[in-house]
Amino acid sequence: MRLHFEKDLPVLMFALVSVSALASLPQVQSAWSGIKEVYGEQDFGLRILREVMLTILTIYSVVEVRFWRGSMTVEVFALLTVIATYVLLEIGYAIYLDLPAVIPLAGLRVFEYMPLALIGFMVSRLGAGESVIHKFASLLRYFIVIQGGLAMAQSLWAPPLFGVSMFGGGRPFGTFVSPNLFGATMATCALLFAMVPTMRKWMFASVFFALLSGSRTAFISSLLVIFFQIYSLLRPRDRWALVMPAPALAVGALLLASSPLLSGREDANPTEDGRIDLWYRLFSTEINSPMDLFFGWGLGLGSNTINILYGADYFRGQFDSDSLYLFILSGYGLIGFIAYVSFLWISTRVSIHPSKGLVMTFIFVAGLTFNMWEYFPQNAMLMFLWGIVLGAGRKSKVSVIENASLSNNIYYHDK
Repeated sequence: MRLHFEKDLPVLMFALVSVSALASLPQVQSAWSGIKEVYGEQDFGLRILREVMLTILTIYSVVEVRFWRGSMTVEVFALLTVIATYVLLEIGYAIYLDLPAVIPLAGLRVFEYMPLALIGFMVSRLGAGESVIHKFASLLRYFIVIQGGLAMAQSLWAPPLFGVSMFGGGRPFGTFVSPNLFGATMATCALLFAMVPTMRKWMFASVFFALLSGSRTAFISSLLVIFFQIYSLLRPRDRWALVMPAPALAVGALLLASSPLLSGREDANPTEDGRIDLWYRLFSTEINSPMDLFFGWGLGLGSNTINILYGADYFRGQFDSDSLYLFILSGYGLIGFIAYVSFLWISTRVSIHPSKGLVMTFIFVAGLTFNMWEYFPQNAMLMFLWGIVLGAGRKSKVSVIENASLSNNIYYHDK
């Protein structure tokens, strides 16, 4: 039996993303009832569905012979070996610090959806990246319709548990546990639609829902998508006029996103933000030696997942990182931080994908105030897109062999 991998992959990816509509259903029902569940009391029963769907997608990919030809190159194997070696060292250091086993396991959460990056990398090297993205985006429209309909209803009539929306109801949360997760997902959908020229109206719809969520990170990420769309329309000699004021525009976007009108919160002043105070306190109290700086002060201590499971004060040294970079710094140290940023830069340099600047900048910016690799389904979609971009670095031998084989089959069939 021959698997139609390129045809089935968009459907499997859509099924994976759609599982998010069920994964947090108990918490969504509570929020609609005006009850905001606290850390340590949330039921994780349905969330196993996303791990099950990820397993199904991974197994389906592994049995595709071309997966190993396309993704298991010498370069990829060497990179994975280096990552695995360093991660094992960090796990050993966490055990040496006598942290409970669940803590370093939470620190590994950033790698949970790495199989999707490998799948995207393989598909891109086979020359099917664009067709998969187009089909996936086409299916994703149904997800936007469902989430957008719920968001509009919530912004009008839901209890204001997370703040007040611009329409007078609560800040919308769709089928997620908070408006921030909903907004991040909508911004990522906008990114995906922006990669398909024929789906700009869906991109704008996703941007609108990200704005409606009141999430500052989602709002700025969405504006980044719009910025790149305008940038691509300008002539090369005129683009400097857009790039030069970009820093001032970013500051203005942050202030606008923090206003009560858009954020829905009265305490969203960026100069009094809890994240900034948290980061300052951690840097001044937790880094006690060069060992802490270079190797981190505890793998997994900055995991928001652990806070949801046990509470923010259950373990000594536990905190809400609320930033991917602080999470990496606390768990993997300056070495891990530099490695991650360097890989972002290398991915941009070696890729020839037309959307590489947008995708990699989006990933970089979204991680500033949000640990996106811990939150589903944003992490799933972004990992997949990262693989697509990185796999477009060069035309692989595998795709050449496949195309030659296909041409021969057509020739002999015609004969």
